[in-house]
Amino acid sequence: MKELYINTIAQHLAIRPWQVENCVTLFEEGSTIPFISRYRKERTGGLDDVEVAQIRHWADVFAEMEKRKASILSTIAEQGKLTEQLQKEIENCVVSSQLEDLYLPFRPRRRTRATAAKEAGLEPLADKMYAMSVSDPFKEAGKFLSDQVATVEEALAGARDILAERFSETPSVRETLRGIFRTRRIVTKATRAASSSEEARKYRSYFDYSEPLSKIASHRLLAMLRAQDEGFLSLKIDADPLKCGNKLYYDFCHGKKYPSPALGDQIRQAIDDAFDRLLNPSITGEILREAKEKADIESVGVFGENLRQLLLAPPLGPKRVMAVDPGFRNGCKIACLDEAGNLLHHEIIFPHPPQNEKVKSIAAVSRMVDAYHVEAIAIGNGTASRETEAFIKRIPLPPACKVFVVSEDGASIYSASEVAREEFPTEDVTVRGAVSIGRRLMDPLAELVKIDPKSLGVGQYQYDVDQNLLREKLDNTVEHCVNTVGVNLNTASSYLLRYVSGIGPALAGNIVAFRGENGPFTSRKQLLQVPRLGAKAFEQCAGFLRIPGAENPLDNSAVHPESYHIVDKMAADAGVPVSELVGNAALCRSIDPARYVEGDFGLPTVRDILQELAKPGRDPREAAQEFAFSEDIHEMDDLVAGMELPGIVTNITAFGAFVDIGIHENGLIHASKMGVRGLADPSKVLKLHQHVTVRVLNVDLERKRISLALVPATK
Repeated sequence: MKELYINTIAQHLAIRPWQVENCVTLFEEGSTIPFISRYRKERTGGLDDVEVAQIRHWADVFAEMEKRKASILSTIAEQGKLTEQLQKEIENCVVSSQLEDLYLPFRPRRRTRATAAKEAGLEPLADKMYAMSVSDPFKEAGKFLSDQVATVEEALAGARDILAERFSETPSVRETLRGIFRTRRIVTKATRAASSSEEARKYRSYFDYSEPLSKIASHRLLAMLRAQDEGFLSLKIDADPLKCGNKLYYDFCHGKKYPSPALGDQIRQAIDDAFDRLLNPSITGEILREAKEKADIESVGVFGENLRQLLLAPPLGPKRVMAVDPGFRNGCKIACLDEAGNLLHHEIIFPHPPQNEKVKSIAAVSRMVDAYHVEAIAIGNGTASRETEAFIKRIPLPPACKVFVVSEDGASIYSASEVAREEFPTEDVTVRGAVSIGRRLMDPLAELVKIDPKSLGVGQYQYDVDQNLLREKLDNTVEHCVNTVGVNLNTASSYLLRYVSGIGPALAGNIVAFRGENGPFTSRKQLLQVPRLGAKAFEQCAGFLRIPGAENPLDNSAVHPESYHIVDKMAADAGVPVSELVGNAALCRSIDPARYVEGDFGLPTVRDILQELAKPGRDPREAAQEFAFSEDIHEMDDLVAGMELPGIVTNITAFGAFVDIGIHENGLIHASKMGVRGLADPSKVLKLHQHVTVRVLNVDLERKRISLALVPATK
């Protein structure tokens, strides 16, 4: 990568150029973001996965820009207009808008008014007016009358068209207007279509609205743009045409001989025309796209953080689970799973109206709990969830058997997916959905990676943001979570393995097939026997895969095989076998990491090794906890302002957090009601799936909206 781009990335991310250069080199060598951030700290200066991902993003951006530059230079060269100075300006560009400004005069275009004027021979007149080499434009225009130009006014009008287009294509003019427009307000008005549409009512806050572009929140801008796309709003930026024209005219005249009144009037007309007809629409579109890009980044960031918290939700672990997909008329679908999440049994019970088979259902649940040694019950949080939870809790269960309510978001998407059909080819969608609910309790990460993250019900305006940016963020987030936790090589599905550093879908399938043919892996080295898994893939993935019970205990840790010799030396110096060093926190604390620094293995790597040896294979996730909604609240009609209720955070946005309080509609804690002074950042106050206490502020039955405030936890 060119030094120009490396320095730009370093400046943008406030890091050193050598850190960027080393990361780019590692990417070119085939290294992944998790591998670089975890095992190449010496080469990156300790950059975390977020910073490494940002470098990867900008490296891709500039790679595309380099291709664009090559195309632009080729086009201009074919026109015979590529000067040495222009080529230098293009090659030194690092801002997309500036690059396109340089290209604009040379871009192939449709026939314009300026084109027609040039064909009529009026460009020399426009050149003289632009250079202010004439004082009487009317007299000069008379020299350009022809069969195509009948009058002086036609000649001047054509010259103004040429000047207007020239002004609109001048980089300094466009940059000046961008600076002005960025300081202005966005103004929205309702269209005629909005007045007769029920669908438009949700946008009524924006029917007559304005706000400074610099202050507008991402969710509001995305809502406005969606309403505009749906035909319910018109958007504009309130830049004053007179003031903009004055500024452009002043800049044009500045440092030059001031034009005569007659010429000045012609130039001013051309500038005003350029602004109204060409610049205002163009710059407005640019600035709105720029604002949307910022909103996209913020919204994608919120989505990524929510997804991270969702994937790293506390797992119950390998226990026998009864999963219940609740329902009324169609009954409650039950799936009993073993410790590995395999389906043992399924059936349907009807404890609710209209069947009301409560006695029969109690007997069925009790029988299944006993027969399959159920240790926990997972109930989906959809229709009939509260009623099913109450029913289950009335059944005498073993003392250790706990009841959990689990989010169903995306379960129906999974149950009808190709992934589900491959896993359960003979079962219908209801059984697959119940199994997914149970597995989510056991290991949310392993189950949720099978579902498109956009179907998981977290984030804001995920279908309105740049889908490429969203996909990049989601992939990075899933990859980060999977590699942070680590993956059991002998139990992981191919859908989980594909997110392990350096593996991907094809190798994940090969690993599962190899495991099926040869039995469980006994060492990480066996991975090299998997078809098409070579040395590079092994380097990238080995440290993130775990083998419980392996002969070498390091194979069940985050210590990379390339560092095993360091651990061997530590153990030898301590006079113990490696197996006694692993997990011995006190002994690990007594080791001086500086003694084991060598070659490419610096202090950061050695310290990471000692930290991992002290707690090998530690799952960073917390333990799953039981939760109970208020037994008195089942419908919105039950809510009264001032009530304090338990709830679970289900989604976090830039403007607040949504909380499930046990009814069909989630309530909203606005950012201003987070219990801290000022407008709080919801992501810094709350976490997804956090158990909270909320106070009911207002209940709008007509709009089905519940306003809540966060009640601070008492110590």
